[in-house]
Amino acid sequence: MEILIMYLGFFLAAYSVVGNDTIQTLGTFLSSNERKKWWVLWIFAGGILALTLIYGYLEYDGDVSYGRLVKYPLPEPFAWYYLLPPIVLMLLTRTGIPVSTSFLILTFFNEKNLTSMVSKSISGYLVAFIAAIFLYLIISKVVEKKFVENPITRKQRNIWTVLQWLSTGFLWSQWLIQDFANIYVYLPRQLNVWELLGSLVIILVLLAYIIKSKGGAIQSIIRSKTNTVDIRSATIIDFTYGVVLFYFKEMNNVPMSTTWVFIGILAGREIALNFVLRKNDARKDMFKSLGMDLLKVFIGLIVSIALVYGVKFIATSI
Repeated sequence: MEILIMYLGFFLAAYSVVGNDTIQTLGTFLSSNERKKWWVLWIFAGGILALTLIYGYLEYDGDVSYGRLVKYPLPEPFAWYYLLPPIVLMLLTRTGIPVSTSFLILTFFNEKNLTSMVSKSISGYLVAFIAAIFLYLIISKVVEKKFVENPITRKQRNIWTVLQWLSTGFLWSQWLIQDFANIYVYLPRQLNVWELLGSLVIILVLLAYIIKSKGGAIQSIIRSKTNTVDIRSATIIDFTYGVVLFYFKEMNNVPMSTTWVFIGILAGREIALNFVLRKNDARKDMFKSLGMDLLKVFIGLIVSIALVYGVKFIATSI
């Protein structure tokens, strides 16, 4: 029964994480490549995913989490209630709430690491937010204004397509290194070859479904921001996001919420563009929208903490 729960938990976590966090990472890429066949985008994203997973497996002696699950041992016993976090995540994802899978799933396995994870995630939000504001204050008039006023030509599109796919590939690999921990927390810390291949097939199938369905509810957050469907703007967003994740990846192996970094970049960018390109526009609706985005990630944090301690209480009472 414990083995069944373990593998079922992995499947639910994979579906939940791919459906929630993947779109926050590949969202701008999907938005600006809507005219391309979905399977072309899937081959690109799936190929990078496979390479990143296999590299981690070989480099870390079977640990595809890149060492981020060192402080998250498999529970004994592996009880039924460990299936609750990914189920709750699936329900919240359907509402369009960009919850943090790191808080919702990893905290359930070891609540003692919650403080360090929250601290790193908040730092990620602030760094991304401030970096995006400074970057877009500098480039808005020179770059983003031209993007808005001048539709991309066919020749420019060819160049920017290459640049965007490179930036997306970089971002995607950095995100995977962070979030593989959220999926593989349900499996042994050192996988055998069959577990590696089987899990890879499952994740690739789920990724195909998400890409074919064009992202789902979370995608609406990206579409609501200024000019994110422009491939040129999407390229800059992706590269900025990737650099911030790379910085925190190199800092230490403490898991963090990539969701908070994602929301921070979009918020900083939106504020800078509003103040530079739309000086005379009312800013009430913009700040209300950004406030709702931040509120949603805090809801995810609160739900995570409540779920962890609530279920722990139930478990000790049985």
